[in-house]
Amino acid sequence: METLRAAVIGSTGRGDYGHGLDLVWNDLPGVELVAVADDNKMGLAAKAKQLKLDKAYPDYRRMLDEVKPDLVSIGCRWLDQHRDMVVEAAQRGTHIYLEKPLCRTLAEADEMAYALDKTHSKLVIAHTTRHSPKTARVKEMVADGKLGRILELRGRGKEDKRGGGEDLWVLGTHVMDLMRIFGGDPIWCSAQVTAGGRPITREDVVEGNEGIGPLAGDAVAAMYSMPENVTAYFGSQRSAAKRTRFGLTIYGTEGVLEMTTGYLPSVRFLPESSWSAGRTGAKWLNVSSNGLNEEETLSRDEDPNGNRPCILELLSAIRENRTPSGGIDDARKATEMIVAVFESQRIGGRAQLPLENRQNPLTML
Repeated sequence: METLRAAVIGSTGRGDYGHGLDLVWNDLPGVELVAVADDNKMGLAAKAKQLKLDKAYPDYRRMLDEVKPDLVSIGCRWLDQHRDMVVEAAQRGTHIYLEKPLCRTLAEADEMAYALDKTHSKLVIAHTTRHSPKTARVKEMVADGKLGRILELRGRGKEDKRGGGEDLWVLGTHVMDLMRIFGGDPIWCSAQVTAGGRPITREDVVEGNEGIGPLAGDAVAAMYSMPENVTAYFGSQRSAAKRTRFGLTIYGTEGVLEMTTGYLPSVRFLPESSWSAGRTGAKWLNVSSNGLNEEETLSRDEDPNGNRPCILELLSAIRENRTPSGGIDDARKATEMIVAVFESQRIGGRAQLPLENRQNPLTML
């Protein structure tokens, strides 16, 4: 099998290299890391030394032109860089592993998807929970009827100082991806975004952190209509969590399952149709990578950031010439669920999906 040449793009001080995306090509059979790009001079020198690379570029476009890598990981978290980096790489036929979230607007997502399609380049986004072996076990449990018929999906962000609109963008993308895995594509979204307990106005809109773009709200509450009479909910309020509630809970006619996020998320199942352990004495059961009530044989230390299963999916999709799970379409639809919250607030009612508005709704208040 031909060795694939890989490169890394980061931006020290502006999202750096994300959650370990500089290290994703290590110890992969058939992949050789050959170059790094970083627009910060000191950051570039340090990273080239760490990765033991001779080829180090302050301009990622020049790196793409001169090195011509088959693969590139785009690690910088700041969203104002993602569209250009993805489009430039895709135009050169390079396959991409991208830090989440995807981008700032659906218009940018559409441009990214067009560039990828034109050269048949593939992209996988770092929605790491999608590729967790525990998520695979949960999907099997749902298919086997362990939860019965799914009635509701409930997700929350981290609800730290970013709670509200920023939490929705930065961490809600993981939850939206999980909602689509277990509930399908939403039909409409009805939401409210508030600041200090009142609906947001144009005066509440500020430039968001980490290149998000226009942002508002210290609290969001969203409801989505999903196929087959499933209803999904997402909520986040600023500084509201002493202990994390970040993740997704799935409510079915035969039980309830809660899961956090990451390579080996905490997953627990309550086989009780009332969803109440307190009233019934039912016991929560752990779900491991080996299944319900089975001992866990994997360790988070093996892959702390959960990138390896995502990379293996990308490589498999390249070899098999297929659409990867967690690709540009999945990433764009998760982003659309986020944007729909602000669009619903803007129009004062249900936002039908797919959204016609491809811009940031907060610029239109």
